[in-house]
Amino acid sequence: MGRLVPAVTRALDILELFLDGDGTLSAPDIVRRLQLPRTTVHELVTTLAARKYIVPVTGQPGRYRLGVRPYQLGARYAEHLDLAAEGQQVARSVAETCDETVHVAILEDTDVIYIAKVDSTHAVRMVSAAGRRLPAHCTSVGKMLLASLPEKELAARLPDDAELAAMTPNSITDPAALREALARIRTRGVAVESRESNPDVSCVAAPVRDRTGQVVAALSISVPMIRWSDDRLVELEQLAAKGADDLSERLGHRRTS
Repeated sequence: MGRLVPAVTRALDILELFLDGDGTLSAPDIVRRLQLPRTTVHELVTTLAARKYIVPVTGQPGRYRLGVRPYQLGARYAEHLDLAAEGQQVARSVAETCDETVHVAILEDTDVIYIAKVDSTHAVRMVSAAGRRLPAHCTSVGKMLLASLPEKELAARLPDDAELAAMTPNSITDPAALREALARIRTRGVAVESRESNPDVSCVAAPVRDRTGQVVAALSISVPMIRWSDDRLVELEQLAAKGADDLSERLGHRRTS
């Protein structure tokens, strides 16, 4: 790998400052926050403005905001995004870390559809396939996606008298019980299902967001019960959340913390 170019790094540091606050900055603001020499900041700001990466703020002399160029670059990046392809790459990375089966799924009506999958290398592992459809309420990815819906949309998809099919004796079949489970998931930020879709497997899932912050998918890790434990659950919750965050970032979502 070649060395980093200091001038380019500093210019990018300046652009990234505009992601915070009200989105406007002055040269003194940049000097103070990046601890760079005033001459260096002046040259970089002048260059960025000349290339339309930043533009003066009307009515606020000496202040700048992002220009059209970053938007154009972001729009071109978004044109080539493929959730399934990006999900497959992230799922592979997560699977390499935990050596368990990893899925990425989307919600369609009251079902989930798996759009990406990477298998564990263990002899005992969950057997599934990309493209498979399952009832959302029986899976961790599905419950994560249902929990992310606005209340009115959730009620429309799963009314109080909805019939919830059971895949195993542990599946939730009562809509009221499902709503309680979804409320807990919203609070925790991750979803767990224990032998609800497969009597020998438990799963944990986390939400995937697009650039607008909307939940568009979920990433899960599936583990046979012979390798499942409370300690393992804590580890997998963290790993699923990190994987989901990584995929969200690929889709343009900016983490707030």
